[in-house]
Amino acid sequence: MLQPRELRLEEMGDLAEIIPGPEPALQMAVYPIPSFGGRARRSIIPVCEPTLSGNELKYVTDAVETNWISSAGSYIPRFEECFAEKMGARYGVACANGTVALHLALATLGLEPGDEVIIPTFTMIATANAVTYLGARPVLVDSEPCTWNMDMNQVEAAVTARTRAIIPVHTYGHPVDMDALMHIADRHGLFVLEDAAEAHGARYQDRGVGSLGHAAAFSFYGNKIITTGEGGMVTTNREDVARLAWNLRDHAFSTERHFWHKFLGYNYRMTNLQAAIGLAQTEQLEKFVAARRSNAACYTQLLRAIPGITTPPEAPWATNVFWMYGIMVEKEFGISRDELRRRLAQRGIETRTFFIPMHCQPIYFDQYRGQRFPVAEDLCRRGLYLPSASALTRDDIETVVEAVAEARKG
Repeated sequence: MLQPRELRLEEMGDLAEIIPGPEPALQMAVYPIPSFGGRARRSIIPVCEPTLSGNELKYVTDAVETNWISSAGSYIPRFEECFAEKMGARYGVACANGTVALHLALATLGLEPGDEVIIPTFTMIATANAVTYLGARPVLVDSEPCTWNMDMNQVEAAVTARTRAIIPVHTYGHPVDMDALMHIADRHGLFVLEDAAEAHGARYQDRGVGSLGHAAAFSFYGNKIITTGEGGMVTTNREDVARLAWNLRDHAFSTERHFWHKFLGYNYRMTNLQAAIGLAQTEQLEKFVAARRSNAACYTQLLRAIPGITTPPEAPWATNVFWMYGIMVEKEFGISRDELRRRLAQRGIETRTFFIPMHCQPIYFDQYRGQRFPVAEDLCRRGLYLPSASALTRDDIETVVEAVAEARKG
């Protein structure tokens, strides 16, 4: 039986200081908000929840009534085409989840043991795992403090003769500086796979995220801007990548005869039911993005009055979709990030810490022992995200900001 890698904090040295504490218990709370007119709020504000306000039920009902509920049916190609078009890409390959989308896109490269793929250490673990599944080695780089995305100078320095690909992660919905990255990739002949799990509808220099690299991977998990419950998509402008990804996701069945397989394939299919929801969600993408950006502007305006809170970045060349509204808790705030989370949880407000970097993860710690990435470590130490759903109201946001202000006062 597989045994977990138990990592004692004492093994980590001073890295142990950045590891978040246990999740605080979320409590029910209903009370007026004195600073904003005494309005009562709902008992819990979750960190995120889906908005199912369009044709979701209509399309799912149609799929059920016509008996197309498995991995065939009209909603799958309709969802693929609609989503790819919204991202500015020629092709979409729907699949089971976002991690699968990363794995599937990388699998088209034929990666082998010893191959290297450059990724940021500051990311969700699926980015590193997808590389590891194929026997390749993730090579870690730090983040830049101005966007929280991968540091381009470190990317260039990390390229070796074994490097095959780069995976930029559009962190929390803020696009990576893709022109700079593509120049590096072009100079070295490298494949670029955008990890766009958090960035539906984000734009770079007025071009859609998901159409900027050689391929991109999206997630449709329940907390994403567009959701299918579980689900993912590979987008690409390259026909060869799309055709191979379509084949590999379906056991690599041959077109010559049914039970005839020339590649090692996977069962990574999406169901027609999921695609029906995804199509309805994609039809509302502009509305969801506008809501996230409006909510972020409201948060930023209200939080400016609270010392010790750094609000999220947006570069001049980027349209950040604020998948999660992330803040940094500075020393000036007076209490730690974890203590702020605990006090918010007592008032029914759910939060999440920023990602724990890959070089600090138990499963990868030995592989990267001794390597340090100070920007990523600082983001992990001080960052959290506040409730960020598209359906947040002004009252919800005011409730959260008031609770942050009250937590500082103790």
